[in-house]
Amino acid sequence: MTWFLGLGIVGVVLLVLSLVLDGVLEGLFDGSGVLDGLFDGLLSLPVIAGFLSMLGFGGAIVLGTTGLGAAPATLVGAGAGVATGWLTWKATRALMRDDTAGTPRGDDLVGTAGTVVTAVPADGYGEVLLRLAGQPAKFAARSQVAVARGTEVWVTGLLSATSVEVRPVER
Repeated sequence: MTWFLGLGIVGVVLLVLSLVLDGVLEGLFDGSGVLDGLFDGLLSLPVIAGFLSMLGFGGAIVLGTTGLGAAPATLVGAGAGVATGWLTWKATRALMRDDTAGTPRGDDLVGTAGTVVTAVPADGYGEVLLRLAGQPAKFAARSQVAVARGTEVWVTGLLSATSVEVRPVER
C-alpha cells in the first residue's frame, strides 16, 4: 500500500512541477539533439504525472478495498494510469490547438461607433472614445465637419495608429 501511495504522491508532485516549471525540463535539453521532441506528446510531463498518480492511487484503492493482492492492484492501477495519461494527452493537445482571436488591428476600428470626448473642429483634430477588443481606447479624431462633444460618431477611416477619421451618426 505504501508503494502505491508513494507513486500517487510522486505523480501529483510531478504534475505540480510541470505546471510551475512549464517548459524548463524541455529547455535544459534544447538544442542538444539527443532528447529533441522526447517530452512532447505521450511522454510529456503532465501525461507521465497523470499516469503515475493514477497507477499509485488506483492501486492503493484496489488494495485497500478488496482482498486482491499487489499484482491485480498493479494491473488495475496501470489501466487507470493509461486511461488518465491518454485523457491528459488529448486534453493538452486540444488546449494547445485552441486558437484565440487574433490581436486587434487598427483596421478593425473602421465601421465602429464611438463618442466624441473633445470636440472635433471642421478639418481639425479632436478626441473620440472607441472600443477596441472590448476595451475603451481614446484616439485622435479628424472630421470634415465640426462635431460637438458627446456626439456619437462612426469611424470611416484610419489615419495612423493613434488617429481616425470620423463622421457623425445620422439619425
